[in-house]
Amino acid sequence: MIIDCHTHINNYHDENVESVHACIEDLQQHMRRNRVDIALVLTSYKVTPGRPSTRTSVEATRSLPNVFIVAGLSYLHLTPGDLEELEPFLREGSVRGLKLYPGYEPFYPVDPKLDPVYALAERFDVPVMIHSGDTYTPTGKVKYSQPIHVDEVAVDHPKVKFVICHVGNPWIRDTMEVVYKNENVYTDISGLVLGDFTDRFESFMRRQLQEMLVYGVHPSKVLYGTDWPISSMESYLQFIDELAIPQTDRRKILAENAVKLFKLDDRRKAP
Repeated sequence: MIIDCHTHINNYHDENVESVHACIEDLQQHMRRNRVDIALVLTSYKVTPGRPSTRTSVEATRSLPNVFIVAGLSYLHLTPGDLEELEPFLREGSVRGLKLYPGYEPFYPVDPKLDPVYALAERFDVPVMIHSGDTYTPTGKVKYSQPIHVDEVAVDHPKVKFVICHVGNPWIRDTMEVVYKNENVYTDISGLVLGDFTDRFESFMRRQLQEMLVYGVHPSKVLYGTDWPISSMESYLQFIDELAIPQTDRRKILAENAVKLFKLDDRRKAP
């Protein structure tokens, strides 16, 4: 079983093309081609013609038993109404997590303004995914997206589960410490490349992840994700296949951990 816990249906290269349904069909085709059983689609912190809202994404995927939404939230424009709108989606199981984008927006995860977000996550027992590391756009400010900042919010909200996205790359050692230290913190391996891995970078990242799994982070705390369409599903599967880890650990990373964290053993959605 393969679960890609980190995909998008955004048009990053051109935000004015394709309908949401065309993007979802493209996602489904890539899933079938790569034997991906379930995908979690992360919506953006902003809504544009090429970045559908959480509501639009939920409505477009409601009939699909293998696609679920993680709701992206904006720090700069967050209102109580945004969280109220999510409640029925969380209740029905269409939305399985929340996503914050420090670095793309100028804030630290521990900001008290986000306390209602963490309260909502705790209430519905869904994880909060936090962008960490490099940003896709050069206008991002990476001082806000260093994974060490997740430690403070994880300590302050011990009943909320957090996911450090992209293993905090390039601050992988910081991610190792934060995940190792905090029982309620996980990490995903998504978005390490744009497109396909090159042989040289794949070799480098393979060593980094194998070191992380041997010395710092238990395999039960690591999630498989690609960041598709920014990163290639095909290249990612080859990358994970070539990791020198036991098959039991590979199964945990590819699917078992995501099943538990996002409660994907129950794929029901309210009609």
